[in-house]
Amino acid sequence: MIINLEQAIQSLKKHQPVAIPTETVYGLAATITDEEALRRVFEIKGRPLFDPLIVHVSSLEMARPLIQNMSDHFEKLAAAFWPGPFTIVSPKSNLVSDLITANLPSVGIRIPHHPVALELIEKLGVPVAAPSANKFKKTSPTSAQHVLDEFESKVPVLDGGECDVGIESTVVGLTDNQVHIYRPGKILKADIEKIVDCEVIETTSPAAPGQLREHYQPSVPFTLTSNPTDEMTELVLSKDPILAARELYAKLRELSKKGHPIYLDPKKYSNEGLWQSIWERIEKAVTKSL
Repeated sequence: MIINLEQAIQSLKKHQPVAIPTETVYGLAATITDEEALRRVFEIKGRPLFDPLIVHVSSLEMARPLIQNMSDHFEKLAAAFWPGPFTIVSPKSNLVSDLITANLPSVGIRIPHHPVALELIEKLGVPVAAPSANKFKKTSPTSAQHVLDEFESKVPVLDGGECDVGIESTVVGLTDNQVHIYRPGKILKADIEKIVDCEVIETTSPAAPGQLREHYQPSVPFTLTSNPTDEMTELVLSKDPILAARELYAKLRELSKKGHPIYLDPKKYSNEGLWQSIWERIEKAVTKSL
């Protein structure tokens, strides 16, 4: 069911999660103060409680009360990359439910770069927690129709058009002398290094979503191979990584509807720059190895 902005606000106030647009992917949102709706988010997605949610705010001022201390690195990175596809994990305040953070002491926060999402949060006056609006481990949605298909029109969707970025946000954690990249995204290591005067390292953390080996998977077998069988359908992406990121999930969903196994030829694409983030999604989406 497609709803308008005012209907979305009313649904959220009535403990009903709503799918909302962001520049990365559509998210399944509940306000951070609504424990009932937050539990519904996990239930609708089939998401385990050990996988934390990202909190979305509309301003730096809205973010400040949610964390214990806004460090210099936090301020610099927020100034550089917010609004945008960039999530900062920081020690949380008591205003953030342990349900959101999977009982961990830190929370991931970002300001989405999407006018509809920002207007929604501003009018609510409360941050929202929003994982991707899809079943757990399945392909992320980059349009309202994807969400309708995923949940058989049972989840209300605030339509904000197709997502401009198309893959999930970069997620980082901060220490006094390091920035840890937990999940790659459009904002790259080289971009971060231009902003902070400390070491930037790539690692993993349970404090960030998307850390499991299997994720983003289509409903049919998906393989990386340069020698496909006759029954396979090829996933063809643009050679421009910005366009490829935007296309990836939509094309996986489109091809899945045909019911045939999907393959992608890894020899046809780069592994530089933004392609590294795209490959991180592709490798987790693979369901079958040859």
